[in-house]
Amino acid sequence: MMYAAIWRLLPGPVWLRVILALALVVGVVAVCFQWVFPAIAPFMPFNEITVDE
Repeated sequence: MMYAAIWRLLPGPVWLRVILALALVVGVVAVCFQWVFPAIAPFMPFNEITVDE
C-alpha cells in the first residue's frame, strides 16, 4: 500500500518512474550505510566478543 502511494506520487511515464524508484532505493540504502548503521552499531549485541574456554 505504501509502495503504491509512492508510485502514484512519482511523475512521468513508467520508464521514468522506474528510474526514479531505483534512485530512491539507492538513496535510502546509502543513507542507511552512511548514518543509520554506524549510529546503531555500538548498541548491537554482536559487538561483544567473548571466548569461553
